[in-house]
Amino acid sequence: MGFATNLLNIICYVPLLGAFVIIFLLKQEQSNAIKAVATVVAGLDFLLSIPLWFVYDPAGPAFQLTYVREWIPAVGAKYHVGVDGISVLLILLTTLLGFIAVYSSFSAITHRQKEYYVFLLLLQTGMLGVFISLDFVLFYVFWEVMLVPMYFLIGVWGGPRKLYAAIKFFLYTLVGSVLMLVGILALYFYNSTGLKAIGLPGLGHAPTFDVTELFKVAPQIPPGLQFWVFLAFFVGFAIKVPMFPFHTWLPDAHVEAPTAGSVILAGVLLKMGTYGFIRFSLPLLPDATRKAVPWMVGLAIVGIVYGALVAMAQQDMKKLVAYSSVSHLGFVMLGMFALNPQGLTGSVLQMINHGLSTGGLFLLVGIIYERRHTRMIADYGGLAKVMPVYAMLFMIITMASIGLPTLNGFIGEFTILVGAFNRSATWAVIAATGIVLGAAYMLWMYQRAFFGEITHEENRTLKDVNLREQWTLIPLVVLCFWIGLYPKPFFRILEPSIMRVVQAVDPDYMNRPVAQLAAPLPAGSGQEQ
Repeated sequence: MGFATNLLNIICYVPLLGAFVIIFLLKQEQSNAIKAVATVVAGLDFLLSIPLWFVYDPAGPAFQLTYVREWIPAVGAKYHVGVDGISVLLILLTTLLGFIAVYSSFSAITHRQKEYYVFLLLLQTGMLGVFISLDFVLFYVFWEVMLVPMYFLIGVWGGPRKLYAAIKFFLYTLVGSVLMLVGILALYFYNSTGLKAIGLPGLGHAPTFDVTELFKVAPQIPPGLQFWVFLAFFVGFAIKVPMFPFHTWLPDAHVEAPTAGSVILAGVLLKMGTYGFIRFSLPLLPDATRKAVPWMVGLAIVGIVYGALVAMAQQDMKKLVAYSSVSHLGFVMLGMFALNPQGLTGSVLQMINHGLSTGGLFLLVGIIYERRHTRMIADYGGLAKVMPVYAMLFMIITMASIGLPTLNGFIGEFTILVGAFNRSATWAVIAATGIVLGAAYMLWMYQRAFFGEITHEENRTLKDVNLREQWTLIPLVVLCFWIGLYPKPFFRILEPSIMRVVQAVDPDYMNRPVAQLAAPLPAGSGQEQ
């Protein structure tokens, strides 16, 4: 019972403990020991997270494995953690990619290794804390703590323009975070004493930042206040997603970050924005969410098409994959703001899919960059002849990214399109062009890099992927096929949590006839298209 009660705390703080071991017990010159400790800690954290898959009961309470302690009683902040089906999958994704990021760095990082692995492990704790927090103050602390290690990972171990990219990443995210904090405080004061500055009386409840308590008062929040809080949350979460037009920090951060940093950035950090929308904005601010649907869907569709078109024009492999994330995350937002079970389920599943396929693509680009120190597509050609295993792995992850049936991307995109079509055929048709464009730029990149004649002599002596590199990619390939061939277990875990979000944002959903669920919502529902 003690282990189960503290499971989330153990998963969250094991990387922090590992970071302290490296800081205080190991010296800079103990390179192998530093790598071994970081790998064992990250691997242990992943193994500790696996029981979540079996312990979490989809039919049980909304949040499980909860742990609550008084923290800052003067303001009503508690140390409150717990998980639902959404956060269970994101925690598993985080611990898996965290281990892969550490293991993939052995040959990529040759200087200041002690600090590098410490920052990776600290980043792991920050990300996990975001997904388990059920108190707004705790959530905000983890959200901000996560910025620091990523800033240093980009700024110290990044590419030629690393300082520019690191500062841009930090400032963008910090601006969004401050506005998000304003929204949190507005909810906090409205629930208790009221917002005296604008003459809005409060509900008179005990001061609290507890998310589960604020969920209960969500229907009583005035539409005007909902709008401004939604806007504050929108800026913070949209920058992190990143949604168009808040995406400009992403290509710089991806291109300049070390390989492991890009894997974590694409695989987990971007999901914090989408997670913020589905965890807080939708259930806490239902009226504002419904009214924002046309704007959110419009930005999502623009992001899908714009990201795909810009990706098609790239000559740098890493920048191409970075812009593909803008397009793929547009799909996630489209499914989310369809505000129906199909769209929301596809949205969360696509968060996982994007982490697996795009994380894999960044790993693959990093592998070839270590050998040739160039990411320009024109510098390659004919790689399949000298690196057949690498070419095969790259092809599988590429097909997963573009949504080939039997692979994970297809399941997520198909479910999202079903949800979008149920709201508007126009949404689905325009968004589907992003899938076509995605196939075009990914296959064009693959054809130029891997087929044809070897035109650069340096490529003739390239070594194929070694065993360590294969083991960083094999788990991703296995999961891509598992979700693509048998997604039922993932839908089973997600379904109850998704239905709670749907009922919170649209309380009448379950009472409408089936024919109306697959049609535009009636006028007056607050969800007009």
